[in-house]
Amino acid sequence: MSHPSYHEALPEGIELLRWPHSHPLPEKEIVAFFNSRGLASSRWSNGPGAVYTIHSHPYQKTLFCVKGTITFSLPDLNRELALRPGDRLILPPATRHGAVVGPEGVTCIEAGEEP
Repeated sequence: MSHPSYHEALPEGIELLRWPHSHPLPEKEIVAFFNSRGLASSRWSNGPGAVYTIHSHPYQKTLFCVKGTITFSLPDLNRELALRPGDRLILPPATRHGAVVGPEGVTCIEAGEEP
């Protein structure tokens, strides 16, 4: 990706990259990011207040927030991470997490990558 971002290194290999611009990150660039890594991405949306209970995946999850907001909870680290449009979150395999969608709903694009 050609745009600058702000990187937040978190414990356990979790990474959060903040989109620093007021204009949105184009979806075509997000899809190109995944395609360049040989990953098939999926786009999904949920309404305000939707809740994802605590769970984990056997793969690395990379997720971009496209529209709206979503807050991820990381119970093993006692942390919450609020994502805004353009932000990218990387969760290593087996990272326990949950999420709550913000008041405007959310649209995300994500892909999983086997370790």
